[in-house]
Amino acid sequence: MAITLRRHTLTRLFALTLLLAGSFLLFSSSETTQSSISEYQGYNVIERVTGLKNLNVQKYKSLQRRMGRDTRPDILDDVISDGVSNFWEQFQVPFIIAKETSHVDTQSVLSAVEELLSLNGWVAAYCPTLVRPFGQNKNIDDDTYDDLAKDDRIYYIALAIHSADHFLVDQLAVIVQLAKRLGTSNLFVSMLDYGSTDSTPTLTDLCEAVLTLLGVPFRIRRVPTMTEDPAAAYYPLEEAYMRNLALEPLLELHEKRQIAFSRVIWIKGFTCPNDILETLRVSIANEAAMVCGMDWAESGGQFIFSDRWRTRDIRGDQFRQSKSSSKPDAVPPRDKNGAARYTQHLPFQVFCCESGTHIVDPAQSYYKGLRYRYGLDFHNSSSSSNPLPHRSPDASCLDSSQAWFCRDLWVSKALEGVQDDEGSDPSFRYSKPKTETGANHRRQVPEALVDSDANAGSDFDAMPDSELSLDELPATRLTVPNSAYTPAHILVNPRCVTTYAGVSHTRLALDLFGTGDDDGSQANATENVLDDWEGAPEGFVCQEQRQTGGRVAAKTQRLLGFSVHDELASRAH
Repeated sequence: MAITLRRHTLTRLFALTLLLAGSFLLFSSSETTQSSISEYQGYNVIERVTGLKNLNVQKYKSLQRRMGRDTRPDILDDVISDGVSNFWEQFQVPFIIAKETSHVDTQSVLSAVEELLSLNGWVAAYCPTLVRPFGQNKNIDDDTYDDLAKDDRIYYIALAIHSADHFLVDQLAVIVQLAKRLGTSNLFVSMLDYGSTDSTPTLTDLCEAVLTLLGVPFRIRRVPTMTEDPAAAYYPLEEAYMRNLALEPLLELHEKRQIAFSRVIWIKGFTCPNDILETLRVSIANEAAMVCGMDWAESGGQFIFSDRWRTRDIRGDQFRQSKSSSKPDAVPPRDKNGAARYTQHLPFQVFCCESGTHIVDPAQSYYKGLRYRYGLDFHNSSSSSNPLPHRSPDASCLDSSQAWFCRDLWVSKALEGVQDDEGSDPSFRYSKPKTETGANHRRQVPEALVDSDANAGSDFDAMPDSELSLDELPATRLTVPNSAYTPAHILVNPRCVTTYAGVSHTRLALDLFGTGDDDGSQANATENVLDDWEGAPEGFVCQEQRQTGGRVAAKTQRLLGFSVHDELASRAH
């Protein structure tokens, strides 16, 4: 057994060395190398099979771009360049372009890349072993997802990376599998490396080599952190900055070339490719603004739902006591309808989510001008010795950039519905609210600074659950109830699981789904579609970061009211 494992390790290292050497050749500046690249790219082994679509990297070279790479010279650059160039010219190019062998090249390249990624992924190789509900395992390899690969549907994959070398290879494996199912010219990959200090910059070279060889359009960009001092960093600001940078190619292609993407796939942590494809179907079938998976981390011998900072059920409540082994009466969503659908492994409506990998409809968000933003009145504790200032109970919630984005989705959808019903009459949209009891009651609760689950997955930036309950909000009558406005379609798909390196996938799947045979039924398109959408809640649990200190800065919780009408009125002014 030890000998076998050693052989596998050596095989992986050899494969990575070959591909990294190839990437060095591909992106060196010699004329001979560039000529060889043109020959290979012109052949384009995958596109000859899948056909040309909107995102043609042969016709538009700018669709494959690298920005901000560390290009400092190395003492062995010449030696490596000469050796790889010699191997390329003598052996690879003749094999690729010769009529007698070119027909073999397509499968050779596909097999080599797929084997490399499956061998070197910490998590990706376990996808076939995951137990799925509703008999999904029986036909998981038979589904070609042709309905998602239509000519008029192209997808934008976004990654905001910060020192994530522990699963970047797995994420690359997912991208390659999506390209295999959807077609390489149906995807665009935007990969932002935000000042990583581990081996992420080297692995992005690997990503660049693979995406270039496969003809997948991409922009890989490295940017420095906004501040070198963690005490001076305000995490929601950095979070918004990273995400907006990762979206720049999406907006450029839309504004300059009128290319409209069907969905944006944010890859965070690790999610099996079939789960992402299924969630794409859920998103399209529900015309959803956003659909999230569920983000699970292993902590203390159990699995916990880890993205509690950003996720709220349709009541505006937290996913408290959210363990994979929770009983049906204590499942993550607190609302009755959400809990019922969760226990059936069906998508359910929420007020806000991120939960790892998630899918956004740009037509309902980014193309309408929505961007990731953050609260402006945070306290800079690194430049001032003054204590944290008192904030008014009416002050906005200083939560994550994703939580701001969720509320923007609700307000944007409400405005869209008002415009459809009332034309452009501003008096209806923005009339001053007349509250009888002072709508938007808020109650501040004591700070809680210790998180027993800290450093577990993406829950690293969350805080402990409290007994704070939305039932404590005083009853209030809004001028216009939230239920009167067109609801945003935001969903969680509990079958789309996001995990991290070291997580026992099989045990997690058994916790969540059982054996897969206990339901005796098949999930179908009808069950995945919600017929009854609720309006936004009139209050939510605000979990906020009020001061600088990076991702681990202390957070507080309080109850806040939420009035769509008030939001529309305030933004009008």
